[in-house]
Amino acid sequence: MTDMTEGGSVRAPDTDKTLGDSGARRGQGTRRGGGDPASRGRTTIADGVVEKIAHLAARDVLGVHAMGSGISRTFGAMRERVPGGSKSTTRGVKAEVGEVQTALDLEIVVDYGVSIADVARDVRENVIAAVERMTGLEVVEVNIAVSDVKLPDEEEDEPETRLQ
Repeated sequence: MTDMTEGGSVRAPDTDKTLGDSGARRGQGTRRGGGDPASRGRTTIADGVVEKIAHLAARDVLGVHAMGSGISRTFGAMRERVPGGSKSTTRGVKAEVGEVQTALDLEIVVDYGVSIADVARDVRENVIAAVERMTGLEVVEVNIAVSDVKLPDEEEDEPETRLQ
């Protein structure tokens, strides 16, 4: 047995499925729970998530040679060489994350010859855009500390391993 609904569609009894002239339409019946799905719970974002996003966004800027101070890069290089160790994607970034806002501190090494003011501005813009787009958090500040300048003739702090 079927019932006719407005617009010439056919409705099967005791279901929310309506078959119309243009094909099947599902979920048009009553909504369970009511209200906007976005208001049905809370999303929390860990500091480390924001730090990773900021780290990758800062590294994308031309003129940024590395993230972190010399000591943190040295410890990071050692950690990467330990079996099971992984490459740090949060080095040089510290985030404080609240419910709707975040603040970031970045430590960068710039390439010699670039305008530090321009690189800092570009890093700030890139980090803010990436963090706000991916997390929905408002970035209230991005503090940047330039800890070193990479000279063209300097050796890398992280030498290649001799084992192949």
